[in-house]
Amino acid sequence: MSSCCDHKPEKPTERAHAHEHEHAHGNAHGHCTEGADCCAPALVQLGALSAPAATAEGIRTSIRIMQMDCPTEEAMIRKKLGAMASVSTMEFNLMQRVLTVVHAPNTLDPVMEAIRSLGFEPELPATGEQPAPVPETPRAPWWPLALAGAAALASEIADWMSLPGPVPAVLAIAAIAVCGLDTYKKGWVAIRNGNLNINALMSIAVTGALLLGEWPEAAMVMVLFTIAELIEARSLDRARNAIKGLMQLTPDTVTVQQADGSWQQVAASAASVGCVVRVRPGERIGLDGDIITGRSTVNQAPITGESLPVDKSVGDSVFAGTINESGGFEYRVSAAANNTTLARIVHAVEEAQGARAPTQRFVDRFARVYTPIVFAIAIGVAILPPLLMGGGWYDWVYKALVMLVIACPCALVISTPVTIVSGLAAAARHGILIKGGVYLEEGRKLKWLALDKTGTLTHGKPVQTDFERLGTIDRESCRRLAASLAARSDHPVSQALAKAAEDDNIALMDVESFEALPGRGVRGMIDGSRYVLGNHRLVRDLGRCSPALEARLEALEQAGKSVVVLFDDLQVLALLAVADTVKDSSRAAIDALHRLGVKTVMLTGDNPHTASTIAQQVGIDEARGNQLPEDKLKAVEELAARGTVGMVGDGINDAPALARADIGFAMGAMGTDAAIETADVALMDDNLSKIATFVRLSQSTHTLLVQNIALALGIKAVFLALTVVGMSTMWMAVFADMGASLLVVGNGLRLLRK
Repeated sequence: MSSCCDHKPEKPTERAHAHEHEHAHGNAHGHCTEGADCCAPALVQLGALSAPAATAEGIRTSIRIMQMDCPTEEAMIRKKLGAMASVSTMEFNLMQRVLTVVHAPNTLDPVMEAIRSLGFEPELPATGEQPAPVPETPRAPWWPLALAGAAALASEIADWMSLPGPVPAVLAIAAIAVCGLDTYKKGWVAIRNGNLNINALMSIAVTGALLLGEWPEAAMVMVLFTIAELIEARSLDRARNAIKGLMQLTPDTVTVQQADGSWQQVAASAASVGCVVRVRPGERIGLDGDIITGRSTVNQAPITGESLPVDKSVGDSVFAGTINESGGFEYRVSAAANNTTLARIVHAVEEAQGARAPTQRFVDRFARVYTPIVFAIAIGVAILPPLLMGGGWYDWVYKALVMLVIACPCALVISTPVTIVSGLAAAARHGILIKGGVYLEEGRKLKWLALDKTGTLTHGKPVQTDFERLGTIDRESCRRLAASLAARSDHPVSQALAKAAEDDNIALMDVESFEALPGRGVRGMIDGSRYVLGNHRLVRDLGRCSPALEARLEALEQAGKSVVVLFDDLQVLALLAVADTVKDSSRAAIDALHRLGVKTVMLTGDNPHTASTIAQQVGIDEARGNQLPEDKLKAVEELAARGTVGMVGDGINDAPALARADIGFAMGAMGTDAAIETADVALMDDNLSKIATFVRLSQSTHTLLVQNIALALGIKAVFLALTVVGMSTMWMAVFADMGASLLVVGNGLRLLRK
């Protein structure tokens, strides 16, 4: 025997693809059976490139390009591949440095060669079972930049001291050679392919400064640009890796039971479905699974965002990344390391980063016309005043070079994806999984929220709320009779009565000749007498409903309760009422939504009395009962005419309404594949108040987006004006351009602290 571990249809682009689960077989003791492939490592690593797949349009291939981390590189690739007839679609995810291209069969080689011609090194998924993992961002050595900075400073000092001309020139050229060759190389590739990106503009500006004899300034501009690029890259890495920080919460190793019953620490990625893992107090849980022995309290904050521990016992599910606070237990692994709930969350957010939000699409369109216009203006500034107004060539060419430095829209373009990604990551850390930037932006516009009742506003588990003795038999006996009949039925109301009796340690009696009466109740013989436990309809059908009993039944039903009656052949013995109790957090959650200007509508399949009662308890604006799935769909369509509408449901039964809503929310998505993969926004626990948190985060994101766009454009406008009047220098322009980039990146990262 081998050891377990010896070693919205309308929104298709925003939906994540379903994942296949690989199940391994285990015996009753949790060991792997003979021949079972229980030791196979995880087939997909988090963030790894997906394998090529055939689609109706062609072959869909993911390509990682480590040099592609700025919109300037995207523009070059888009222009190059866009001219190829074999390429039909391109999707860029700059934050993950992944290009997904749909191309004709057998044309991947020309696509790869076209990318290489731009100076990039494209990487494809591995052809074996192990796909290529995400490589670390390469770190350039610091000493060349320090040496270049020293040479540029020395050139400045030499010029100030009026040393012979060749001295500052040689020092300046040395500084540019040490830190600027990469910029020149990228700039030449860009110019050759007709792209005016920051590298091309900077290369032209520095070369122009050298031709004008501004040696120290040319060197200092190149050094400052290189430093700013380095700082910006580090800032972008923080945004790029924000969500991946969640994965660091999972331990690298887990303690797994071996075939001989011993325990051994193995890599979490080597443990497969069916293995048994032991967790000690204070340890982090490494994999998803179901407890088979022991009990404890678990802090599920890494997934749900709530720090209140949850009691866990045999049969309960536990999740990777959560913390076992007290007590030890053993659990059977239900998902491999690459397919845990936490891994799926990270994967969903990574996919969401590639979907452009409305503001980002607008900025991208604006940037495409902004740079050519400014470049044309710079040429006009260099040529027209000397020709038409007798201006000095030196002064006006210098002003044009300064304008070229300011012309790049990098700060403007990078501001939106950094802000959106920071918002997505901040939401995920609080147990809110947003499936795309479009929903993060649209959340602030939410005007109506439609809510399912069961499991959303209520706990979804009926409990006994009332018991009234009406006949001559004592209370204890009535409860025993009712519980004995109810225990034989699988109806939710009957199960609630049986559970209440079990909690009160009421012993059950033998039932003979048991019979279920579909839609009405049950009956059977107990100690030689026949007893019936039925609903209001059954009591009426059997003619046992007196005016007094009718009035009492109506009162309980209007209070939102399901009522059953216990009676024998002679008399009505007791009334028992069951209700689905409202969550403690529901009222506060609805109040928070109202304060944000969101109106609420409850859509439930329950009768209108129950719907109205629950709505009054939690402060819902409008309640609609007897709602079938098609009725909920019509209600959402009606609300959509009044403004942006959201729908809260379980992601399955309410699928039509969830798909039609502008934003579909799934409650309690933790561990649920369907909810994570189909909802626009998945709340990882059952806390409805997180919808208000989502709306507030959307408002904050919008505010930062507006601030960033205003900062980027405002700074450039100021320095363009200063340049025209001759009050700006090239090194000031570098500070303006790259300083704006750093400002908007830092501002966007503020969302990570919310």
